[in-house]
Amino acid sequence: MDKQTAIAKLAESDEDKILLARVYDRMTTAEQRCIPAASCFLTAREQVLVQRLLPHLPLHFFGGCDGAERAVCCYVPEYLEPADWFHSDDGPICAIRATFYEKDEVTHRDVLGALMGSGIKRETVGDLYVQPGRCDFLVTREILPYVIQNLTSAGRTKLHLTELALDALEPPVQAVREIRDTVSTLRLDAVVSSGFGLSRGKASACIESGKASLNALPCTKPDRTVSEGDVISVRGLGKLELAQVLGTTKKGRTGILIRRYV
Repeated sequence: MDKQTAIAKLAESDEDKILLARVYDRMTTAEQRCIPAASCFLTAREQVLVQRLLPHLPLHFFGGCDGAERAVCCYVPEYLEPADWFHSDDGPICAIRATFYEKDEVTHRDVLGALMGSGIKRETVGDLYVQPGRCDFLVTREILPYVIQNLTSAGRTKLHLTELALDALEPPVQAVREIRDTVSTLRLDAVVSSGFGLSRGKASACIESGKASLNALPCTKPDRTVSEGDVISVRGLGKLELAQVLGTTKKGRTGILIRRYV
């Protein structure tokens, strides 16, 4: 399948087409020249689209630390060890620590808004990890000097920025609630119903209205089969993972273990 046909099959908007074409060109050129290369930061959905666009390439997705939601797509030639390149002085992304007066209530939205207000594009910024007195965040390497020089405050709160080694990143621990339940079927609406405490009808309505995604891609089919390891997000409710399928009970229902992120 040629480039344009493959992109047209996956893209849902003009923005998708532009992004996918850009990533396609960068990754295939890197392969041809046998050099490392990285894209801008991609959302989870965009990462899935890129994987489907370039299934023949050994791509890596790196967001700075385990569990990062936004990540850059990388092509790394065989003569390089991916982890070594990611953490080198020539690696594709950098970490920054912004410190501030601990009693100031600075939020994720405050820092992201300050970045955008400084003329920085969202695609050049990865995840942000806000904790009392500091915010660690990721940027593409080429904008590091600009961010250090120009991001001086978030609202009325003064910020002090320093580059941070990737190994020193300290993302907050994600709180998880485990739910054990049984369902009559491993349909998407049944798992959503169980994980978010909804009636089956309300779960189906959420899915049909376009609020749900399965493994980062939109899904409007309540009868879609869910498998172990699948991640489900519902706008306004949160995110969960079908962590384990436990087997069939005597009454013919399927036991499941859900991890709901809170």
